[in-house]
Amino acid sequence: MKKQMPILFISHGPPFLAVADQPAGKFWDGLGNTLPKPRAILCISAHWESVRPMITSAEHPETVHDFSGHPSLFSLEYAVRGYPELADRIAGMLGNRGFDAVCDARRGLDHGVWVPLMRIFPAGDIPVLQLSVQSEENPLHHYEVGKALMPLREEGLMIIGSGGATHNLGEIGEYGIHDAPADYALAFDDWLFNAVTTGNTEELLDYKKTGPFAEENHPYPAEHLLPFFVPLGAAGEKSAGRCLFRGFLYGVLSMAAYVWE
Repeated sequence: MKKQMPILFISHGPPFLAVADQPAGKFWDGLGNTLPKPRAILCISAHWESVRPMITSAEHPETVHDFSGHPSLFSLEYAVRGYPELADRIAGMLGNRGFDAVCDARRGLDHGVWVPLMRIFPAGDIPVLQLSVQSEENPLHHYEVGKALMPLREEGLMIIGSGGATHNLGEIGEYGIHDAPADYALAFDDWLFNAVTTGNTEELLDYKKTGPFAEENHPYPAEHLLPFFVPLGAAGEKSAGRCLFRGFLYGVLSMAAYVWE
């Protein structure tokens, strides 16, 4: 049996982490050296919401600067190749499992993809595809998407969910960048750590009931947690993950990262 490619969930944080001297960015700088080099990367970003699963299929996806402010970041480009043939195959795999998936040759890579990847894999020599989230669907939907894509792990594809372990933007203004985490955010982050590292899949899928302060940490539509469930599904039922990094920005943004190997 071929060795499976590890899969990850990362909290991508604000766009300025592309260049900022912050602990999360420094963690990304060293992460790529600890991972096998994948044949391609499929990244599920919280910043592409769609009714049905969509996969980027451009030969050369553009770097999308989908944020305001941070003008110095607008000149940054992550000039990676796409992989149209693989995008078509992924759409077919999802279609075979009942998902109405389509490819999009016009869509580029948003900051949930290129900000962390340009620090994790700075050479930009790995093809990258992006998969959308369906913010009106539940965690089980995204978990099943991940299960459908599990065979790709044996073919050298790395699946990365990019969102936020906690993500209440409405309260960022109450905290400084280095403030201690809010009690409710820390409680959810601790719960997530325990559930992931013990492989408690059922509890994770039912996070709205089992996770402390779930609504406070992930207000509707919870788009920053949904990318987590795709690698969780691709990891296999009851698979325990390993925590790679924990930390907070602005008191309410957990920068936690996990790997399933």
